[in-house]
Amino acid sequence: MIDGPCELKAIEKEKTVVALPPKEASKCHREDLAKAFYVDLQNGLSEFSVTQRRLVHGWNEFVADNTEPMWKKYLDQFKNPLILLLLASALVSVLTKEYEDAVSIALAVLIVVTVAFIQEYRSEKSLEELTKLVPPECNCIREGKLQHLLARDLVPGDIVSLSIGDRIPADIRLTEVTDLLVDESSFTGEAEPSSKTDTPLTGEGDLTTLSNIVFMGTLVQCGKGKGVVIGTGERSQFGEVFKMMQAEETPKTPLQKSMDRLGKQLTLFSFGIIGLIMFTGWLQGKQLLSMFTIGVSLAVAAIPEGLPIVVTVTLVLGVLRMARKRVIVKKLPIVETLGCCNVICSDKTGTLTANEMTVTQLVTSDGLHAEVSGVGYNGKGTVCLLPSKEVIKEFSNVSVGKLVEAGCVANNAVIRKNAVMGQPTEGALIALAMKMDLSDIKDSYVRKKEIPFSSEQKWMAVQCSPKSEEQEDIYFMKGAFEEVIHYCTMYNNGGIPLPLTPQQRSFCQQEEKRMGSLGLRVLALASGPELGRLTFLGLIGIIDPPRAGVKEAVQVLSASGMSVKMITGDALETALAIGRSIGLCNGKLNAMSGEEVESAEQGELDERVRKVSVFFRTSPKHKLKIIKALQESGAIVAMTGDGVNDAVALKSADIGISMGQMGTDVSKEAASMILVDDDFSAIMNAVEEGKGIFHNIKNFVRFQLSTSISALSLITLSTVCNLPSPLNAMQILWINIIMDGPPAQSRCSGSDWVNRRVRLAECCSLGVEPVDRDTLRQPPRNIKDTILSRALVLRILLSATTIISGTLFIFWKEIPEDKASTPRTTTMTFTCFVFFDLFNALTCRSQTKLIFEIGFLRNRTFLYSVLGSILGQMAVIYMPPLQKVFQTENLGALEPGSGIVLSCLRMGLISHWPRDCQHMATVPAETWQSRGVCSLAKMTTEN
Repeated sequence: MIDGPCELKAIEKEKTVVALPPKEASKCHREDLAKAFYVDLQNGLSEFSVTQRRLVHGWNEFVADNTEPMWKKYLDQFKNPLILLLLASALVSVLTKEYEDAVSIALAVLIVVTVAFIQEYRSEKSLEELTKLVPPECNCIREGKLQHLLARDLVPGDIVSLSIGDRIPADIRLTEVTDLLVDESSFTGEAEPSSKTDTPLTGEGDLTTLSNIVFMGTLVQCGKGKGVVIGTGERSQFGEVFKMMQAEETPKTPLQKSMDRLGKQLTLFSFGIIGLIMFTGWLQGKQLLSMFTIGVSLAVAAIPEGLPIVVTVTLVLGVLRMARKRVIVKKLPIVETLGCCNVICSDKTGTLTANEMTVTQLVTSDGLHAEVSGVGYNGKGTVCLLPSKEVIKEFSNVSVGKLVEAGCVANNAVIRKNAVMGQPTEGALIALAMKMDLSDIKDSYVRKKEIPFSSEQKWMAVQCSPKSEEQEDIYFMKGAFEEVIHYCTMYNNGGIPLPLTPQQRSFCQQEEKRMGSLGLRVLALASGPELGRLTFLGLIGIIDPPRAGVKEAVQVLSASGMSVKMITGDALETALAIGRSIGLCNGKLNAMSGEEVESAEQGELDERVRKVSVFFRTSPKHKLKIIKALQESGAIVAMTGDGVNDAVALKSADIGISMGQMGTDVSKEAASMILVDDDFSAIMNAVEEGKGIFHNIKNFVRFQLSTSISALSLITLSTVCNLPSPLNAMQILWINIIMDGPPAQSRCSGSDWVNRRVRLAECCSLGVEPVDRDTLRQPPRNIKDTILSRALVLRILLSATTIISGTLFIFWKEIPEDKASTPRTTTMTFTCFVFFDLFNALTCRSQTKLIFEIGFLRNRTFLYSVLGSILGQMAVIYMPPLQKVFQTENLGALEPGSGIVLSCLRMGLISHWPRDCQHMATVPAETWQSRGVCSLAKMTTEN
């Protein structure tokens, strides 16, 4: 209840307080901030103000949109055209009283849908994981008292106190700082901590350069500070990432799109069969209803209900193989997507590099150059003089030893278990000392005084007393060259101080610029008895170097037709240095800034992103815009990253790849693939697996459709020509049992039998067929290419034609003159069809190579399944109990051989066709039409 006009006025005033954009807040003076948020910078807000502001701004947390219920997500899996087609087949089976068919199809659908649902459920928790980076508590000043509050209680205008180890609870404009360093790598991508100030900024800059703003989710690494909350919840920069992730939908994979197109093509094919049967019946004067029933039954039989299962099994096996290679795939179809990926965009820090600052170069004040090997916070590596390659240990070279000693003593970092406690740059200096066996040199001194680093002075120094009493105190200084050199009057020359001449100063300045142009962070070091007369010791170059194997991986991926691009928040020099070291770019023209991405017109951006290899000073919005532009140009894009700033791009990309060890929870949840060991080169294994999976799926489709068409054509021709059925019902059932497995058993009888062709044993074996290196070296496939390509349709029709011809030849040869079906006729026809089918599976193992080139023993699982099927067929022919069931009779010892010989001849013929089919697939459609060849191929490619 409002007590009076004064309180009403106060409430209205509180309602006018709004969150302040970081760029605008960075330019405000302390007094302007206090006025904008109606807050006393010393005493903070009152409880009344907090209550009123929370009514307007809500809690400092993220609330996801109302998500769909689980049952609706499950039902969404049925929207796949192929799944809908199978459900229609099950319904037709029920109407025609083929209940076993209906059950087998429904079971297949449930298996596929359930597996897909479980995978999707596990992979869509990105928004929930974002809250893990929001700290649960913080220190806040309210009504003049320092209070320990939940971070969710903060409102705009609150005064927050920060100290070392705190995670920033909201976007804050700093008003007081003392040696404040903040780790913003998860937000900006830069490995080096940001030095913060409380002074207003002038001019324009991006978010990564706002030195008086700290952002939610980042970490205080050193010092302390205090500031005003300018943005909470979804109005923070972290909230912007949250909202962008909410707005992004994971795109369909190319395999899902291909399967959708295949489902539509098979639907058209099914309707074509129905129309053909009805038209034939009408010409023969038969009842249209009867012909419609037969047509529907045959159309249902032609639908490969085993395809979704075999695709799922193939993908699951691919996921398991990738897991053994330390790559976790969260979404099944993603494994295949890398096979057609043609662009890989990668974050730099923590992905291409290890996010471990490392010394790589030394230049002493007397002109000696040395290179440093080894990466990480450990003593592995050496320091070698150039060009002699002499390895330096301890003070074997006085100039180098003095330089490294200064970096180790003027240092507050500690390395424990290969991890740095303190600033990464100082950790790199300790690691350098460890490589020279000088890590204990710090124990030779007693520190008396420290002058800490500040963004204004850009150096730090320590005053130490040697434990040896006969020596006087000594200062050690490190910092920016232009600042440290001002305190130097001498330079070290082999352990002897000499006057610092203008020529010597110019030499050191040129070396500093040279090292900086290589993307190195350059530290200058000096020592001496007084700050005003120090001896300059030299320069140390530090960088976050590329991970081992990254350069080789980039070369292999580029050679396979993939374009690799780097997207980083780092400065141009650092980005180009890393880009050149891994072979991405050769000069400045190959780089593009985040500001240029922001200001570019869409057409210009679409053109430039294809040519640019390095993007620098980018924000999450810029990364998303780059990914979208590449996708608009038709590219299949993979994005790798490890930070919060990468999360939106990871989710938007066709394939999001996160680091397993360095990656944040947000990046892991937004990604669809995780590299467990942070090994970028593992992507090569995934690319190979993706190409192999699509190759095996096409092998299966070829086998499935060629045998299905053969069986359907055989029955259709016998029906149209008024011939007896070549096979009896039990023989047809046996074919399903021995080759299809229990899920595909069906009851078939009379002229309307339904021959289910799942071929579970052979099909699953085709799914695990090892892929030859010729396939792996092929460029990424075009996503517009359908599974039923012209070449594949040619192979299918050729295989079906030879099966039908061979089987009809045996049937016509064995049938009596009175055209009556006998056990011998059906036995020979039955055996011939089975052998044709098995040898057809052999020829379907490769799209590009002869069966003799592949080798029979390469896929033992496949070989065992074929041999088992042959033994089963022999048992049906020669075992008396089974003869009675299947109405077969003994054949002569050589008679089954005729079927095998014909099958071998057929296999030899078909095996020599892969390359011919590849050639014919490149013939223009007009030429095909003029020759009248394979209109079905044209139909499938158009649809």
